Order: sequence, then C-alpha cells, then structure tokens
Amino acid sequence: MTFKEIANLRLINQQVAGSKFTTAGDLMGWMGAMQAQDLSMAKWGVGLRVPGSDEKSIEAAIESGEILRTHALRPTWHFVTPGSIHWMLDLSASRIKAAMKPMDKILELDDAVFSRSNAVIENAFKQNRDLSREAIIEKLVANNIPTSENRVSHMLMRAEMERIICSGKSKGNRQTYALLSERAPRTSALNHDEALAKLAATYFSSHGPATLQDFNWWSGLTAGETKHALEMVKDNFVSETLNDKTYWFKEASQETVGGKDNTYMLPAFDEFIISYRDRTAALLSENHKIAVSNNGIFRPVIVTNGKVTGIWRRTSKNNKVILETSFFLPETQPTKKIIANAFQPFIDFTGRQYEIL
Repeated sequence: MTFKEIANLRLINQQVAGSKFTTAGDLMGWMGAMQAQDLSMAKWGVGLRVPGSDEKSIEAAIESGEILRTHALRPTWHFVTPGSIHWMLDLSASRIKAAMKPMDKILELDDAVFSRSNAVIENAFKQNRDLSREAIIEKLVANNIPTSENRVSHMLMRAEMERIICSGKSKGNRQTYALLSERAPRTSALNHDEALAKLAATYFSSHGPATLQDFNWWSGLTAGETKHALEMVKDNFVSETLNDKTYWFKEASQETVGGKDNTYMLPAFDEFIISYRDRTAALLSENHKIAVSNNGIFRPVIVTNGKVTGIWRRTSKNNKVILETSFFLPETQPTKKIIANAFQPFIDFTGRQYEIL
C-alpha cells in the first residue's frame, strides 16, 4: 500500500469521497466523534459528508440534540451522538481532567471550587432549560465564585466531565448549555473493555488506514489502553506495513483505493488532517507549517487526489464575501473551473453568494 492509497482510502472511509449517510446523527455514529471547536467550520465538516444537507439542516441537528457539541476524548470540543457521549466520557473524563490539572492549579481551581461551581451550574437549570455562557457566569459571580482569567471555561468543562451539562439550543446567535440528563438520558452502560473495543472499532473503520499511534492521539487515551483496544478488535481488520509503520483498516478493493481525480475544500480542523498523529500520507512535512500553525490552528485545506495542495479562506472585503485559495506550488494549482467546482458544494451548503478569487 502506498501513501496515495492510504490517503484515498481515508477520504472514502471518512465519507468525503462519497457518503452513505443521509443524516448528521448517522454520520456521527459512524465517525464516533468529530473535532468542533470552530463551530462554523465544524458544521461544514459534517455537511460535506451528508449529501444534500445545508447549514440550516446541520444547525437543526445540533438544536434538536441529534448531535451534541461537548468536550470529549482530547480536551477540546467535539461533536458526538447522544448514544455515545456517556461511554466516551467513561473512557476520557479522567484523562481530560488530568490534562487540565496544571492550568487548574495556576488558576487556583481545586476540587472544592469545582464542587461549588458544579452545584451552582446544576441549580441554575432548575428554572431554565438552556443557558448561555454569560447567564451561567452571572450565576457563578452571584455565588462569589471568581470567573476571571478564563476560569469559567475550566468550570464549564469540568461540569461536562461530571455529566452535568452539554450543548443546548441556541438563543439568537448565542450557543447555550443544557442538562445532559435531559438531552441524553443514560439508558445503559458499557464496561471498560466494551467501551475500548467500540471506540477502536469505530476509529479504524471510519478513519483507517491508521496506526496504533494515530488512534492513541485521536482518542487521548493511554498507550496501554489503546494497545489493548486494538488487540480486542484487530481480527476484524486487515493491516499493511509501510516505512516500518503498521496501518489497520477494513479491506477494500484495489479499484477503490486507487482513488479518483477530485478536489475538495475541507474545513479548518477537519478529521482528514487532525485525526492522525502522522499526517505524511496526505500532508508533506514541508507544507505542514502552512496548513497547521505553530500554536495548533488547523487551517481550511485544499485536497487534490488525496494530497493537501494548499489552503483556502473566507474573508469579507468591500461588502463582498470572498473565497481565496493559496497553493503550496504553482504547478499544483488547478484551473479556475476546477476551483469553482470544488467550492460549489460549500457555496450550496451555506446558501450565500461568494466571489472566488
């Protein structure tokens, strides 16, 4: 297997190169989790994998709770399903708390403070189903709990880890929180091994070909846990070794992994890039610093025939909304018609008028 075949099969398994799903919830069940700190771009990340969807339909899926936006796996925002949020938090909550502990200490946030903030946050929902961040801050301040220096972000994340809150219905342009028990009541539980096996099977099915190290990065779990997880499910997958690295995936035909000539405009923080520790198959090391900033900002990327060939951005200028592209090498820049065709799904998704430069 070559890097090109790995990249093409990832595009297929991640539902970028054709999708078998018609709803955001079904897609998320397949993907397991999708990183979602840039909400606008995260909606496009879901939409491009659900043919026929638009921004309003993805927003409706978030509003209804068909998919939830919360902190899961690594300590960052993810989309997950109501059916997976509990067993995922069973696996990841303690790891996320540990990752946040150094900054918690700097901010003088200990278990006693979190116990108080959790109680205030939970009580705030007794008369309200959906509360904005600002409304929760008011409740914390009224109870003499300091929220300066981004302390409130840590308190809200801790409340998510304690299964108190998750994303709620928006109010105007403001995102809100809601009680997790109302948005996603826990109906059953997986034991630790069952949850590990489910996460591994989900990842290697939807993100493969991928290595154990990739799974370790994506899941945020310990090396021992991810190794054990793969051992439990590896009989359901095939493996190939390239440059001394073993890639696990569902078997595919040679015709499938050969790929088709296509150009995709993927959003910032897209799973095609961010969900692998080693991104060499799709993104050359010399271009990594352009696609990913030094402080970890994953820019929107252009993928041509499985390779990241440039970046794109959306800007406003002189009362116009503009889509601009920047290619790593002049010879990789396709024709204006190909660029326009590649942008068309995004334009259709947003329902807005753009000028393409």
